Amino acid sequence: MSNFHVELKKVIDDSYDVEIGFNLINKMIEDLKNGLVKGINKFAIITDSEVEKLYANKVYEQIKNSGLQADLFMFPAGEKNKTRRTKEFIEDSMLEKSYRRDCCIIAVGGGVVTDLAGFVAGTYGRGVPFINFATTHLAAADASIGGKTAVDTDLATNLIGLINQPVKVYIDIAAWKTLPKRQLISGLAETIKHACIADKSFFEFIENNLESILNCNFDACEHIAKRNCEIKYNVVMNDEKEKSLREILNLGHTVGRAIETVSDYKLLHGEALSIGIVAQVNLGNKLGYINDEDRDRVITLLERACLPITIPDYIDLENLIKKLYTDKKVRDGKIRFVFQKGIGDVQKFGNDIYAIPIDESEIKEILEKM
Repeated sequence: MSNFHVELKKVIDDSYDVEIGFNLINKMIEDLKNGLVKGINKFAIITDSEVEKLYANKVYEQIKNSGLQADLFMFPAGEKNKTRRTKEFIEDSMLEKSYRRDCCIIAVGGGVVTDLAGFVAGTYGRGVPFINFATTHLAAADASIGGKTAVDTDLATNLIGLINQPVKVYIDIAAWKTLPKRQLISGLAETIKHACIADKSFFEFIENNLESILNCNFDACEHIAKRNCEIKYNVVMNDEKEKSLREILNLGHTVGRAIETVSDYKLLHGEALSIGIVAQVNLGNKLGYINDEDRDRVITLLERACLPITIPDYIDLENLIKKLYTDKKVRDGKIRFVFQKGIGDVQKFGNDIYAIPIDESEIKEILEKM
């Protein structure tokens, strides 16, 4: 009998820049030509059918016209297409175009695109670099930073994936102007969530500047994009692998993700999250974590932002309760919630414990009232 010890210690620097600005395509091309991804001049642009016509074609044409080699890979828009089958389709399409390890992926789009493209990049050729070019408020607020990538299945959301950090993130506020109003509003839910968990003054900024944000005023949008990045960075820096603190970024998602799925994605992510946040503040109020005044301020801001605050009639409550058990925070078969501590902070339940189990009957009581 013999034994051979494989010693493999790694020191990894996954740092990257997030550039926030207006009309950033040329800046990204300049960065690529200046060696942002060293030794690579072949780029796979991944997008969806909605963003393709609104923005991705423009990115593709300008990259091609700059003399770099690129191909555009598109899949049907919508969360219901963020699947293993779509990932396989993108991978096979890249293989057919002779993409190998000497390539870089550029994700152009919202959260569905960045989630899927980042997952492809993490496994294609055992890992290739990728860049996020965020075109939606939602992606800017949440999905394009932090490195979480995944696909959905019929049984669970975002449980098949990996942590994979991009080389750089571009948040192009000019692209927000191409969004349907509903998409822009949807992104506000994640922004409001960040304010709820980390910064009361940011919450007040949104209250006072909501109309400017909805009208894509550059200064207001630049401020919220930067503050979103700062809040998420401060969490991810301390818990990249979601072992404890990073769970606070799931505020409102326990109910929100379940509603999104049970609605068969009739609701956008931010719309479902808004309902999830309302469920969370109502339950938190009952448990004493947030007072009546702060609960009402949160609900009022969501309503002012034209986000839904009640559960649609077509949602079956029993199916919704059942779906809660597929949430990634579930432990030992128990549904766990993250709660606000007033506005601008989160409730802590012990050393590095930010979510606690809640009895199904208590959750059901709150949801029935909504």
